[in-house]
Amino acid sequence: MKYEITNETDPNNKNLKRIRALKDFSNVKKGDLGGFIESEKNLSHEGDCWVSDNAKVYGNARVFEDAWVSDNAEIFANAEVYGNAWVYGDTVVSGNVRISGNAEVFGYAKIYGYAEIFGYAKVYANARVSGNAEVSGNAKVNGKAVVG
Repeated sequence: MKYEITNETDPNNKNLKRIRALKDFSNVKKGDLGGFIESEKNLSHEGDCWVSDNAKVYGNARVFEDAWVSDNAEIFANAEVYGNAWVYGDTVVSGNVRISGNAEVFGYAKIYGYAEIFGYAKVYANARVSGNAEVSGNAKVNGKAVVG
């Protein structure tokens, strides 16, 4: 076990509880407080994955391998973040989205539907990716761009 679920709840959703690291890994030190999850199914105990700051992961969403979710990002529904992917800022990820590889999603981006973001792709600012869209390779989607 690399983390425990504390009794501290998210002020806006009492079903979400803050996590605390039980050991050192990656940039996390034993005792560090993380973000909020609904249950252990949301964050793997394997790898260096982590949910930090005030980020929220809930529903059937999963963060695993070496992925990070931080700041005020919100991941829910059936979304998955894995590989070395990083989701941060005020990003919202929902639906059946897959974010993997070395992808970064940040700013006020919104990713939903069956979208896939992978490779070294970056989606940021106020960009929206939805439907069955795929953003991959070294692609950058930003500003008020809408894909999907």
